[in-house]
Amino acid sequence: MLKKQENAYWCIVKDRSLYLENQSLPFGCAKDLNFDTAGARLIGHYQNHPVYWLEAPEQADSGDFYSQRELLSVEPELFQLAGRATQLSHMLHTQQFCPQCGAQCHYGETEVAMVCSGCHTPHYPRVSPCVIVAVRKDDKILLAQHPRHKTGMYTVIAGFVEAGETLEQCVAREIKEETGIEVENIRYFGSQPWAFPSNLMMAFLADYAGGALRPDYAELTDALWATAETLPEVAPKGTIARSLIDHTLILMAGSQA
Repeated sequence: MLKKQENAYWCIVKDRSLYLENQSLPFGCAKDLNFDTAGARLIGHYQNHPVYWLEAPEQADSGDFYSQRELLSVEPELFQLAGRATQLSHMLHTQQFCPQCGAQCHYGETEVAMVCSGCHTPHYPRVSPCVIVAVRKDDKILLAQHPRHKTGMYTVIAGFVEAGETLEQCVAREIKEETGIEVENIRYFGSQPWAFPSNLMMAFLADYAGGALRPDYAELTDALWATAETLPEVAPKGTIARSLIDHTLILMAGSQA
């Protein structure tokens, strides 16, 4: 139950964007917020303080709401809770009707799901599994540039897992389709919830096995092999893409020592 006098973190969501104050999630008592907190839902705790998700009213000024990417510099635990709020908000707005009987759904009282008011079937948040992989070739790392990256930033290859496909098969397929090369020694690195809008990024490392680099320009703007000395602008810190890049650079430096 919400305690009006208790300090808490507030994930206030509108159109998958978060209300921020000084580039941070609001922290304080419910009574100090400029929002009606009656619909707030507890989604976790951070540093012994509750974290609440609250849907913003339609009339809220969109200029006060920002992409979750603005929070990449905060602690991963708080970043993930903010992502949980935006993902649950996405569920609330995109799973309003039951796919089985067509009746309206409402947010569950006892579980994190949209529950059908007709057949009472629970519909859980839709999470899309994705792989992301850093490929190493001796003292070089494979980097790609996507059309959506307007700043010219480079990152590692990523893609959605297809039905009936293992994660390792997806890694090999995505690398082959987007760059034309073969990989081997595929091994798991880590994961990151990525609520844009509802992805789970599963990260891998792999080694170059063969083939010439031939970028698929329907998917990429460019692809290249970069050394530590020729590294272009890359994904920002706080992303699992950057963690993969930094880890691979360490491996490359160690092999040259």
